[in-house]
Amino acid sequence: MKNSEKGESMKSNRDLLSFPYPFSDSNVYRYSNNAIPLNPPNAIELTDHYLDEINLKKELLTNHPERCYQSTPHTMDAQWEIVDLIIHNLVFYYPDKFELEKKEEQWVFSNVQTKETIAFTFGDSASLELEPLDFIGRHVQEDLILMMQRDGNLFLDAGQLCFPANWSLYFDLGMSFKEIHTPILGFQSDFLDDRILQFLMRIEAGTPWGRKNWSLMAGSRLDTSLETFSEWGQARKQVSKENAGELVHFRVEVQKLFRLPKSNGILFTIHSHMLPLKRFIQHTPWLEQFYAILSELPDFISEYKGISLYRKQVLEYLEEELKKV
Repeated sequence: MKNSEKGESMKSNRDLLSFPYPFSDSNVYRYSNNAIPLNPPNAIELTDHYLDEINLKKELLTNHPERCYQSTPHTMDAQWEIVDLIIHNLVFYYPDKFELEKKEEQWVFSNVQTKETIAFTFGDSASLELEPLDFIGRHVQEDLILMMQRDGNLFLDAGQLCFPANWSLYFDLGMSFKEIHTPILGFQSDFLDDRILQFLMRIEAGTPWGRKNWSLMAGSRLDTSLETFSEWGQARKQVSKENAGELVHFRVEVQKLFRLPKSNGILFTIHSHMLPLKRFIQHTPWLEQFYAILSELPDFISEYKGISLYRKQVLEYLEEELKKV
């Protein structure tokens, strides 16, 4: 094996070992509030794909600013809180990749990997070329969503969203939590939407939470916004038993929730991970459990996750792979 092939093989194995497996012990999947206390309380995670995804984010923000970044004027104080939180997480957890020099309100932030150094006055938006949330979002792989709490509800009032899974920041801006989740079939059953909203509004500063969400995608695009459906939606009709392992990707969103102590807003970070289905099932217990879950998955959840068009083909592919075990 050539050195380049060995390098790709090692990188691929790291992808599998570090992939955030989303299921518990149960072979039955239903909507639930599966958030758990976040330990360590780090909002940000860097992977081997860091530079590729940062460059893709910047390209999307340049070419499609309206669908990738939105904010309302009253979020500026909360945006600065997010800058404070994320920069200090970056320099604490990745001291060899990020640097921060502070002299009272004069901050100099350096990103070693992108070779960028930005000097600004903390709290003074005029000292940055971009809004604070847009600025710091360009240094992390996560999408950043800001929910503001008022009138006993949460509202999506700002966000930098480059890698959405079939939703639109432009469309959802200003909506309440329940309005955003209305299209999810079955999400209102047993008042689940209300119970999750109450949980979110009880989150306390200094006690962050994390959860994982999963779906399948036909193709490997991270950017699957509603606005670009015509570019990626057709691939769902091309899935067959023969190509499912290559074409279909398992997608997991690692989502983290932080209460902002001064503005009382909630920062919602979303780190999207993708892995080809053929790599995902290399670990036999994952193959066996995912086959069981997908076989039993109710139609309304399959429909919401966008799997219905090719669920049968994926199951046939998994059955063939199980015979080889």
